Amino acid sequence: MFYSIQDKLNRYRFSQACKEIINTPPVSATTDQPVAVLTQLQHKDVMMYLVAIKTFAKQVPLAKIFILNDGSLNDKDIVLLSKHLPIADFYDVKEFTESNCPTGGCWERLLAIALFVSDFFIIQLDSDTLTLSALNEVNDCIKADSGFVIGTWDNQKIESMIINSDRVRKNVAPTLDAHVQMVAEAHFNNLEGYKKLRYVRGCAGFTGFPKTSFNKKFIINFSQQIEKEIGRKWHEWGSEQVMSNVVVANLEKSIVLPHPKYTDCNNMIIPGTNFIHFIGECRFRNSSYKDMAKNEIVKLLS
Repeated sequence: MFYSIQDKLNRYRFSQACKEIINTPPVSATTDQPVAVLTQLQHKDVMMYLVAIKTFAKQVPLAKIFILNDGSLNDKDIVLLSKHLPIADFYDVKEFTESNCPTGGCWERLLAIALFVSDFFIIQLDSDTLTLSALNEVNDCIKADSGFVIGTWDNQKIESMIINSDRVRKNVAPTLDAHVQMVAEAHFNNLEGYKKLRYVRGCAGFTGFPKTSFNKKFIINFSQQIEKEIGRKWHEWGSEQVMSNVVVANLEKSIVLPHPKYTDCNNMIIPGTNFIHFIGECRFRNSSYKDMAKNEIVKLLS
């Protein structure tokens, strides 16, 4: 109860501080290349998302935006978003439900990416992100048809699934009561062909998938295998991030973006960090998110 009230208050304060975002120019297509952003969006994140997408689009040329309505966006939200994002197409998350995969927990988002990636380089962008300056590595990945993912620690690399699974079992030995990410990683060694697969402990909130780089079959096959190992645990919140990490790690070309140049609000270094994911545990810990967002809005207005 207390958290819910505090969260609503924090979001209200953020929206009030950043209300000038609605006076910034709309996001138009700035490239003829098939580059798109995809976001699953809820009503309470609309103002945050406008800040996220507008600061991002300032640094990365886009042709299209896909917005997945989680069911809470209302008509007023759609009108506002359409005005500011005229290149956006709207879809209902229910359109991407797959019977052979978990539902909810952002699984529909990843399955939507699996569809749209046939025609676009898709960048999954969470609404609680903020771009501060040039994203050269992202633009380089787009040009090179390389996937990317925001990482967790300095000098992080995509590694063999063998190494990851062995490390988890050795250092943690999680039971089925542990977080689904740890449980899944500990059971990678039981999967078919896992010795040829790769993995990265990244964040699904900011991930890039080159055009035609994967399809839904890969997701379904992997999901069904891991569910046989850990059962309904695979349907818990967090499994979609594991799946997203598996997908991006096994693309033909893929990198972990340099950390902490790209990082979350626990590890940001100012100056030095260009892209920040304001995850829940540190999003409103202090005024940093609000203050940085206001500063970027001033730049957009000028």
